[in-house]
Amino acid sequence: MTPEEFTIPDFAELQRLMQRHCHTADVQHALKGDRIDISGLAALLSPAAENLLPQLAARSARITARRFGRTIQIYAPLYLSNFCINRCAYCGFSAGNKIDRRVLTLEEAEQEAMILLGRGFKHILLVAGEAPARLGVDYLAELATRLCNRFAAISIEVQPLEEDEYARLFAAGITSVAVYQETYDRGIYAQVHHAGKKCDFDYRLATPARAAAAGMREVGIGALLGLADWRLDGLAMGMHIAWLRKHYWRTALTVSFPRLRPAEGGFQPLVKVNERMLTQMIFALRIFDPDVGLLLSTREEARFRDGMVGLGPTRYSAGSCTAPGGYAHPELTGEQFSVGDHRSMQEVCADICQKGYDPVRKDWDATFQIKDSGAAMSAPAL
Repeated sequence: MTPEEFTIPDFAELQRLMQRHCHTADVQHALKGDRIDISGLAALLSPAAENLLPQLAARSARITARRFGRTIQIYAPLYLSNFCINRCAYCGFSAGNKIDRRVLTLEEAEQEAMILLGRGFKHILLVAGEAPARLGVDYLAELATRLCNRFAAISIEVQPLEEDEYARLFAAGITSVAVYQETYDRGIYAQVHHAGKKCDFDYRLATPARAAAAGMREVGIGALLGLADWRLDGLAMGMHIAWLRKHYWRTALTVSFPRLRPAEGGFQPLVKVNERMLTQMIFALRIFDPDVGLLLSTREEARFRDGMVGLGPTRYSAGSCTAPGGYAHPELTGEQFSVGDHRSMQEVCADICQKGYDPVRKDWDATFQIKDSGAAMSAPAL
């Protein structure tokens, strides 16, 4: 039986929930339990937890070490197209921006992938602006067929698709889907999405479930930090994780924490989210769900990413270029945003090793994930 669609409470209701659990005693209680419910997550995201950040870090580090060992998975994004039909205030690919637009041919995309393979990457993320008439399921399926025997894992971050389309891509060799809600605040969402299919909040919200129902081995969610209240977006993501765990327990889950970066259009963050706030969100979600994969991309600076090794994140991008064709032709413009960490994959891996951790360049075994999901990936209590 198909489960009912995930719904998110109004942000005013989330605010009231956080206010009920915003005392130091609530935070201390959440830190003591083996598993916490959504009230505990609210406490860990609340202002009261700011003074206990070292305790959150220590708890998050212990959980991460127990569940993932001393490993950090490494991946690279491969941008296929910067055409987009949406007008999003914050994005360099927004349809109204005057940038050089291109969509890679299948041969060009394959060339980009081979460059990444030559650099040691075995896990790639295929990324494209949302323009299905220019880059649709046929293109993605053909590219996946060409690449699947060369890479351990191929993920996609493209326009939301239907369940049967995800099933087709899974059969072609794509194993993971990332789709970020950007913000779970309906008011802010409408404010920053001006035109295009992305304006449909509910269709996008239901996308992770469609991908999971289609059999995708892994589904990633996330919020773009700098649009709405980060504490409430963090609480909403926790609810989304718990719902997906309950209804799609065989599917591995990941969460990403992208902060707004400078991009074409000059959009300025609506709210401030500094590194301390970001670390609190990461620690809180790690404690809430010990099994979720946490991604920290090259949007963040090298210093910060080095400092977070072992404290919660389990997957790092490296050597990233956000312009289509940019690995073969570094001079190309038209990037989605400017990156904060410009190190090569070798440099990122060397710094991870220096911390005593092992940079893993291939995906975890699919069979292990499926077998493990029934035991270790139990849903956080609501």
